[in-house]
Amino acid sequence: MKKIINGRLYNTSTAKRLAICENGLNTNDSGYCGEDLYLTKSGAYFLHGEGGGSSRYGEWHGNTGGWGEQIVPLTLAEAMEWAENRLSGEEYSNIFGEPEEAGDGREALMLSVSAATKAKLRRMAEEQGKSMSAVMDELVAK
Repeated sequence: MKKIINGRLYNTSTAKRLAICENGLNTNDSGYCGEDLYLTKSGAYFLHGEGGGSSRYGEWHGNTGGWGEQIVPLTLAEAMEWAENRLSGEEYSNIFGEPEEAGDGREALMLSVSAATKAKLRRMAEEQGKSMSAVMDELVAK
């Protein structure tokens, strides 16, 4: 699906699909709902949602609900919240990196880095047996 919203192009054919979430119903059920989280080449997040007539994405044709789909732009914080509420911890970490454990007194900082930098940071963290945040702390402290 391709949609222009506020002068920006959102295209499921060219963006990277990061995650899939479905409500467990069969696609021919009017209550079926599926959402895919995407990241555009320019770093914008969006959802592509689709579903039957009784779902949040259903479209009404007169007095009958039918299949519908929609693109919903998301901020980074909204994308992270969507993923936190729908994905496993491992899936979330694969997309946004390993979050800090609760109660450590650290503050969250959202950064956008290249995929190569993220992969290198993840490798460094694995090699050192540390979180990506701990590796970043050490790099910045140097």
